[in-house]
Order: sequence, then structure tokens, then C-alpha cells
Amino acid sequence: MRHKDKRLRPSRLTAGAFAAGAGAVVVATVLGLALGPVSLNPLGVAAEVLNLLPGVDIPSGLSTQEAAIVTQLRLPRVVLGLIVGAMLALAGACYQGVFRNPLADPYLLGVAAGAGLGATVAVALNLSGGGAGPGGLVPAFAFAGALLGVFLAYGLGAAGARVRTPTTLLLAGVAVVAFLTAIQTYVLQRNVETIREVYSFILGSLVTAGWAEVRLALPYALLAAIVVLAHRRELDVFSVGDEEAASLGLHPQRSRVILLVAASLGTAAAVSVAGLIAFVGIIVPHVIRLIAGTSYRIILPLSLLFGGAFLVVSDLLARTVLAPSELPIGVITAFLGAPFFVLVLRTAKRVGL
Repeated sequence: MRHKDKRLRPSRLTAGAFAAGAGAVVVATVLGLALGPVSLNPLGVAAEVLNLLPGVDIPSGLSTQEAAIVTQLRLPRVVLGLIVGAMLALAGACYQGVFRNPLADPYLLGVAAGAGLGATVAVALNLSGGGAGPGGLVPAFAFAGALLGVFLAYGLGAAGARVRTPTTLLLAGVAVVAFLTAIQTYVLQRNVETIREVYSFILGSLVTAGWAEVRLALPYALLAAIVVLAHRRELDVFSVGDEEAASLGLHPQRSRVILLVAASLGTAAAVSVAGLIAFVGIIVPHVIRLIAGTSYRIILPLSLLFGGAFLVVSDLLARTVLAPSELPIGVITAFLGAPFFVLVLRTAKRVGL
């Protein structure tokens, strides 16, 4: 017990750590806007973005066509990347705290499987409008499917048990994932012509990103972030066990449900507009845990910042590595995340998980 108390010593987010996270967001944003098939002057790009603010008029040196590339094509894509990355990293950190498991990520509890099933149904019913963009209903169906997966896991986790524990919720999530994936496979086999479109969603992409997707995801992302950050202190207490948390005046079961619903809501919003992008929720929180500390008062806000920056840079790699062709962003994150499991397993004890 003495070891746990030492590990849980009070820790706060420092100004330096916050500045580093904010700086990462700024750098990733400028790179995401400046680099691509058409490379632009980063200073000119920054000036063009600042000119979008009321009362700001800075000569950018960009042509009308280049300015349109920045504001109409790349800016909504980068903003959506920041939102999606922030949500996946925040949800990953939240799941790891709730389940006390460093390998927990946003695809527990059937979130990803439900989103994949929802997208598959939308495409099979020819409701995609030719793609997963704002003209179709793929995002809406994926969002509904993700929430369905979460609620099924919650219900199954409570079946036959008086109290939902982290173990029962994890096992329920595994069962729900298997069940929903089986249904998705059946739908795909009955609608073979939709496989290419469905897999483009499953592999994750920001290709069709526009302001419509940003408007769809932003309200849910803000709500999820506010709720999770408001409970960041309780995540620190969870690591000592439910009995100790209850003795400190907390309600661990109620807090756990609130946190899981909020994290799943943010994840559902992210995957509904960007598809299934894996490993962000493992890589970002764990790197922060190694560098900045193990307190969730540090991990959660930094996960928001560095998660957004990480996904924007990953998307930049996805659209430039094989330019003019574009890789699914899920391929980039999987390439980085799969070997990262080795690091997680080797350092889990050292970082106190």
C-alpha cells in the first residue's frame, strides 16, 4: 500500500507541459496545412489562417488558388484530425484508468465494431450517397452503431451480476465485438459489391473531411471532453481499488459508468466521421505517462493536445508517403502502434500500471 501511495502523490499539469502540448498542436497544424501535393510557404499559411479572424488582415503572399487550398480543402481536414485524434487519445487514457489496464483503448465495449456494422448497413442499403461524406448517412449510422455497441456491453456486463466490475465490462465488450463483427461479416457477404466502400471506412480516412463532419463531431467531442476532464481526479483514485475509493467518499460504480459513457460518446463521434483508426488511444497516453507522469490530472489534458497533433501528423504522412496516392490513415497508425505494444508491455510496471 505504501508503494501505491507513493505512486499517487499529488501532481498537477505544469505550464511547461501545457505549452509543449499547445506547441505540438500549432506545429502539426501548420505542417498539415502547408505540406501536401502542393507545398506552400508555412508563414504564408499561418497568415492566411489568421486572416480568418475578425479584424485581422496580414499579407500572406499566397495566390487566390493557394489560399483556397488552405482554407477550403486542408483546414477542415486538419481541424477534424485534431478533434478525432484528441477524442481517441482522451478515450484511451480514460479507459486505461477505469480498467486499470495499459492496453485498454477506445475500441473496447464494442464501439468500433458497432460503428463498423452501422457503416456497413448504411452502404448496403445504398444510403452512402457515393461515399462516407456529408452527402451520405454513413456517419449517422456509424454513430448509432457505436452507441448501440456500448449499450449492449453495459447491459451484458450487468447480466447475472449485482455490480459492473472492470473485468465483467471487458469480457462483455469482447463478446459484443465478436457478435457485431459476425453480423457485419454476414451483411458484407450478402452485399459483396459494397466491400470496397466499407473497407475504406474501416481502415480510417480523412479524405472526405469537410466542415459538415466538423460540425457533426464537435458538439459530442466537447461534451465528452468536459465530462472526462471533470472526473480526472477520480481516475487517480480508481487505481487504489473500489473499496479504498468508496472509503474516500466517492461512488466508484457511478463514476465508472459516467466516464465510460462519456469516453464512448467521444469515440463514437470520432469514428463516425473518420472511420476506425486504431492505436491512437494507446500510443499517446502511454508516451505522456512515460514522460510527464502517471497522474490523470496530467495525462488527460495532454492527451487531448498531443492526440490531436499526432493524428494530424499521421494524416500528413498518409497523404504524402505515396503521393499522389493516399494511404488510409489507419495503416499509418497501425504501423506505428503494433510494435508499440512491446514498449507498453516492457514499461507497464515501471509507469505504475
